[in-house]
Amino acid sequence: MKSSGKKTFRDMRQPVANDPSAAKITFPCDYPIKVVGDAADDFAAAVCQVVVTHSPAFDASTVVVVDSRNGRFQSVRLTIQATSEEQIKRLFVDLKATGRVHMVL
Repeated sequence: MKSSGKKTFRDMRQPVANDPSAAKITFPCDYPIKVVGDAADDFAAAVCQVVVTHSPAFDASTVVVVDSRNGRFQSVRLTIQATSEEQIKRLFVDLKATGRVHMVL
C-alpha cells in the first residue's frame, strides 16, 4: 500500500524520543497543578499542606476547589513557582503518598 504522505492516527500516537524541538520548561516559572481526590471538607487544606513544603512561597488564597458533578470528587487547582523538574516530581510523589489523591495533572 502506498503512503499518501499524510500521518495516520496510529502515526501520531507514537512518542517522539529525544526530539530537540520538543518544548522544554524554563525554570523558574509559574506551574499550574490540578489535584483530584475524594471530596472532603479538609481535602484542599491537606493538598496545600503538602504543596507548601515544596514551594514555601505558595499562596493558598489562590486555590480553586471544584466539586465533581455528583459531588463525589474534588479538584484543587493551584499554581506554584516551580524551580526545577525535580521539585515538581517530588511534589507529585508526595501528593500521591497522602493516600487521598487519585490524580495529579
